[in-house]
Amino acid sequence: MQKNKINRIFRKFKISNPKPKGELYYKNTFTLLVAVVLSAQATDKGVNRVTRILFKIADNPKKIITLGKKNLIKAIKNIGLFNAKAHNILMLSKILLKKYNGEVPSTREELMTLPGVGRKTANVVLNIAFNKPTIAVDTHLFRLSNRIGIAVGETPLEVERNLLKVLPNWALEDAHHWLILHGRYICKARSPLCDRCLINNECEYEKKFF
Repeated sequence: MQKNKINRIFRKFKISNPKPKGELYYKNTFTLLVAVVLSAQATDKGVNRVTRILFKIADNPKKIITLGKKNLIKAIKNIGLFNAKAHNILMLSKILLKKYNGEVPSTREELMTLPGVGRKTANVVLNIAFNKPTIAVDTHLFRLSNRIGIAVGETPLEVERNLLKVLPNWALEDAHHWLILHGRYICKARSPLCDRCLINNECEYEKKFF
């Protein structure tokens, strides 16, 4: 896709939603990290139902450790993979206390040493908590980038790297949110709402729905 077309797409996103935000509930950087870890293979709505209760009683590493594995599992049992996620959250809480004085590190390399934290999770935390121009390629963003033609790639990492090459600098910080929200509510997997799409004229998808 030509760069002038990409610029038009993101100008339209900015006009429509000047200050996009993610939909996960969190209170601080630590709870953001926990929420993103919990969101793997789960919906934001499902995670929010759990974390709005959990974060009232445990919103920092020390409180999570005090809560203990049994009670943590009980608190998040309605989320998929809750046993593994509870283990990872407890372990990363211990590491944060021991190595980082309870603070969440601000580099991708450090974040990815924490249990349950991969590149996508690290990129979300860096973007939201530290305002870094990272792109977290989830299912929506991967599908959207390939379908629209903004950044074609066979893997999430390839799409991420291609997006960073073509996105205008002014859009880097918010691009992650614009694309995910567009993929979640408009450019859906099975039945994209092309008749409601604000970037319809720029989109290069051949099988548009009207």
